[in-house]
Amino acid sequence: MKKIKTVNHDLWDHGISQGFSVDGTVYISGQFSHDSEGAFVGDGDIEAQTRQTLANLDRVLEGFNITRSNLAYLEIYLTNALEDTGPAIEIFKEYMGEHRPAGSLIGVNHLASPEQLIEISAIAYTE
Repeated sequence: MKKIKTVNHDLWDHGISQGFSVDGTVYISGQFSHDSEGAFVGDGDIEAQTRQTLANLDRVLEGFNITRSNLAYLEIYLTNALEDTGPAIEIFKEYMGEHRPAGSLIGVNHLASPEQLIEISAIAYTE
């Protein structure tokens, strides 16, 4: 029997869950820089956007009663990879501590909202 759980923030409905867990594997949709009310945070500021995006990732993890140490794989998307990789990676390393999941950093032309500089999706485990 499959064990399935979803987590949503109920801010808007794009037809996807913020997180979907099946049999101990958690798939986390792309997180970006918005506060708990849905307002965008950090216009033009990669450091503020990275910190808020990681805070949002933490909220999804908490919904599954796990922490960042359960992260197995992340994809970080940057709209200005040449300039923003350094600051984003430094904040990410601070966030992860000693834990080192697998991952990719991908430069893209744009994300869902024009003000977005970063988006992070992930896979974690619960068992």
